[in-house]
Amino acid sequence: MKAMMINAYGEDAVFEAVEVNKPEVKAGHVLVKIAASSVNMVDTMIRKMGKDLPLSPDTPAILGMDFAGTVKEVGDDVTAYAVGDEVYGCAGGLADLPGTLAEYIVADSNLIGRKPVNLTMREAAALPLVAITAYEGLTRAGIKQGQKVLVHGGSGGVGHIALQLAKDFGAEVYSTGGGDQQMALIEQLGATAINYKTESVENYVAAHTNGAGFDLVFDSVGGANIINSFEAAALNGQVATTVSLCELDLSLAHFKGLSLHVVFMLIPMLHHYKREQHAEILRNLTRIIESGGLKPVLDDHHFRLEQAGQAHARLESGQAMGKVVIEN
Repeated sequence: MKAMMINAYGEDAVFEAVEVNKPEVKAGHVLVKIAASSVNMVDTMIRKMGKDLPLSPDTPAILGMDFAGTVKEVGDDVTAYAVGDEVYGCAGGLADLPGTLAEYIVADSNLIGRKPVNLTMREAAALPLVAITAYEGLTRAGIKQGQKVLVHGGSGGVGHIALQLAKDFGAEVYSTGGGDQQMALIEQLGATAINYKTESVENYVAAHTNGAGFDLVFDSVGGANIINSFEAAALNGQVATTVSLCELDLSLAHFKGLSLHVVFMLIPMLHHYKREQHAEILRNLTRIIESGGLKPVLDDHHFRLEQAGQAHARLESGQAMGKVVIEN
């Protein structure tokens, strides 16, 4: 089968088109012919940083985590899927799991779900990592109907999904962005847009919560912005973040009695830990998508498998508006 291979990591790492053996299905897994895969920031980090990240596979490596495609073979002990089923998931591209920048993948059946019938393969491939991340963060933070929820980075990959899911859970959703294009997308997705470049946290907390703060803050920006999340949260509020590789002063969180939830959705893949939870989340996401509660935003640039390097460059440029997807 055709695959895009990285032979060495680094800033100048390149993808090389190669022919490799088609993987063989095994117990608990399915062989999927990949129709599309998407690029996430963690994919670009692995490509550049390599073994500085403990989750990076040994080289030569096939990267890529997200995919959508069609089941071609079913392994022993798999009862939930049959040949011909259309599926999506996040199942490779790190540690000892070969990635999705290839024609086929052998995926753990606990890391996939049935593709929503109202999405194309390209749309479905954009979702698994960011949607599982958003769903996990919101549910771990105990989202409830009627809450006021703030999503930082609501036009980004994870953020634009968290925004829609929060609305589907019945929350009153607000979201930060910067610039007219981001603000317009946030409003289009059904949230009240807040321009973080022109509005202080104090001002928008006063304007939208009468100074009480948001019940739940979902922070897809992270880093130093987590302090803004602490400031924006209500007393005894919930803060979920997807980016916490930083040092923070937790004094504000202490005096407000906040609960902090750190989301790292790759744990089931890395540690073979409770993988069935990803399958359950994907089933729930499919239900939400098919009922009209969620739809991914895709970048308008199209890439083929042999253009994997260009797709990575597009995401890293910061110019993409929506998820960057590679089609086979």
